[in-house]
Amino acid sequence: MSSPITFNDILKATTHPLSSGDQKLLTEVYHFAEKAHHGQKRKSGEAYISHSLHVAKILAEIGMDIKTLMAGLLHDVPEDTEVTLAEIEKNFGAEVAYLVSGITKLGKIKLHDSQKEYYIDNLRKMFLAMAQDIRVVIIKLADRLHNMRTLEYLPPEKQKRIARETMEVYAPIANRLGIGEIKGELEDICFMYMEPKRYAETKKIEETYLREGEEYMNRVVKLIRETLGKEKIRLTDISGRTKHPYRLYQKLKRHEMNISRIYDLIAIRIIVPEISDCYEALGIIHREYRPMVGRIKDYISLPKPNGYQSLHTTIFGPEGRILEVQIRTPKMHSEAEYGIAAHWMYTEQEQPGWRGFFFGKKPPVTTAPKELVWVNQLKEWQKEIGRDDKEFIEGLRIEFFKNHIFAFTPKGDIVELPEEATPIDFAYAIHSEIGDRATGAKADGKIVPLDYHIENGQVIQILTTKEKKKPSRDWLDFVKTSSARSHIKRELRHNEFGK
Repeated sequence: MSSPITFNDILKATTHPLSSGDQKLLTEVYHFAEKAHHGQKRKSGEAYISHSLHVAKILAEIGMDIKTLMAGLLHDVPEDTEVTLAEIEKNFGAEVAYLVSGITKLGKIKLHDSQKEYYIDNLRKMFLAMAQDIRVVIIKLADRLHNMRTLEYLPPEKQKRIARETMEVYAPIANRLGIGEIKGELEDICFMYMEPKRYAETKKIEETYLREGEEYMNRVVKLIRETLGKEKIRLTDISGRTKHPYRLYQKLKRHEMNISRIYDLIAIRIIVPEISDCYEALGIIHREYRPMVGRIKDYISLPKPNGYQSLHTTIFGPEGRILEVQIRTPKMHSEAEYGIAAHWMYTEQEQPGWRGFFFGKKPPVTTAPKELVWVNQLKEWQKEIGRDDKEFIEGLRIEFFKNHIFAFTPKGDIVELPEEATPIDFAYAIHSEIGDRATGAKADGKIVPLDYHIENGQVIQILTTKEKKKPSRDWLDFVKTSSARSHIKRELRHNEFGK
């Protein structure tokens, strides 16, 4: 059973203070939802309103806006009570009703339907909802997280099905949105239900190692705090952390379950006020402790595609032990933990077009902030591949669930690509004509084959012919991006039809 919860727990959980007006409004919503769900019980035996409270608390913890908190409290009302969406709109406005409507629609999506075409169509609906208003999917993630926390009350067969669905769809969505806290917890719970023996084995290895590891971590935190203090580095926070069980298991699998071969099991996280402090702190740590070659990563100047920013270095720390150090600002830390949700913490004014969608009305057409551009690309991507189910599933796996890399043009422009993308993918990402005319490629100045897997941070130059050229059918065997694949197929069909 999940821990007991009250409405005040939501107010305490908010990452930024609510105004008295917002507190009053949220209180009204709570009483409305409580009355609507009166007498209803969950499988655990708890009053149903407890689930709504937990969902709203998760949303408060990740810094979501007042309208999202309201929708979190109301998200199951139209589906499970006699209260209608029209009543919600009348009482709490069109925007809240729009969000609740989106959650109600997502609630009807059964991702693991027995018939494949329904499964694929439901995935399409899920991603269309994400493209229309990201907050709908964030509420759904909070809803799924609390349901996973109470999965013990369901039959074993249903537990495994829901865990598999969560691992395949919801955890990757949380990752793509950069919400590390939700992603990590979802993966751990799924791991526990899907592979209970492996989970127990991993926990045992972790606990044996960490009994001594935590003592070491505390000593390291104290030493680094003192070192940075002597150099007058301002510290917002410094702490140690260990890996989530599922992430640890993934690492252990790659190293024959030998924990001594995992270098970043222990990580020290340093939070400093400004970006300049990040680099200054890194220099001091490298002067004090020898860094491991090839393990220094600057995600500040080159953020991950989900917006993650931080400096990472692996060092031979005190007592000669290897550990990872992460250095970032408070804003970067919030975004690392809460991803896109963190932007509500740092945005004081409404930005129409990505926050102000209204129930029953067409949302205004504006440009989304750069952090949300990839979400809007979902719509275009779905249009591009049409109704090809196989291509949809494969594209979804590669374009949105797989890790992404950055590559540069010779002029320094950044191109985002999925891992294992090739120069042909790169060429088509720049312009379809460059893709069609591609004859060769260079990576960091060296000639590479067209099926070469581009590495993160490489400078890619595409060699082209001046003559008009059609793409090669062989390219379909190795391209990774849906845009490259669909353009090549379209051009090949056009040429065949032209004959």
